[in-house]
Amino acid sequence: MDKRVPNADAAIADLKDGARILMGGFGLCGIPENLIAAVRLKGTRDLTVVSNNAGVADYGIGLLLETRQVRKMIATYVGENKLFEKLVLAGEMEVELNPQGTLIERLRSGGAGIPAFYTPTGVGTLVAEGKEEREFAGRRYLLERALRGDYAFIKAWKGDRWGNLIYRRTARNYNPIMATAADKVIAEVEEIVELGSLNPDQIHTPGIFVDAIFQGTNYKKRIEKRTVRKRA
Repeated sequence: MDKRVPNADAAIADLKDGARILMGGFGLCGIPENLIAAVRLKGTRDLTVVSNNAGVADYGIGLLLETRQVRKMIATYVGENKLFEKLVLAGEMEVELNPQGTLIERLRSGGAGIPAFYTPTGVGTLVAEGKEEREFAGRRYLLERALRGDYAFIKAWKGDRWGNLIYRRTARNYNPIMATAADKVIAEVEEIVELGSLNPDQIHTPGIFVDAIFQGTNYKKRIEKRTVRKRA
């Protein structure tokens, strides 16, 4: 069983227009850089992208916004991307904003086979519009539906040819949950190691969830917003 593919281009060879893609990462940390670049090069359009945020104007998912390949974003925080704001206000792209905890629970439920769940988050706000509400123990709750993707693009630190993955520090973020919630899961890793090199007790995503894996190149690991302390 060998799930390795040569590169990102080979991994997305069957990606079609209109697909829904879950993209791991938080800000610019732990994002699937090589896969995003491959989608831009392939030119696939009318995509729905599910991500915590929309990157920045010239990096991350922002690269796909530049080429107008994204039709809809399902996200939580989009305040760092002026291009995103411009496209939405001009009616060139749809957006569905979710509270952050709600989005991750929608994905977790999608991976666990749970069709919907109730949450108090968003009751009495714009988030509640059009959603079923129920009362439990004197508190109002919204019904939120699970969320899955046609693809999940995952970024990990290390992996083996079976697809077992380990993430590094905060790059773990959304990646493990998204790896459970898509029909096809593609993982790009910084290093592919030999079978048996990964401690079984430290594997974050078991290979059973992963369909394809490749070793990425030229990782930039940009800082989303650099701040420095003023000298006293």
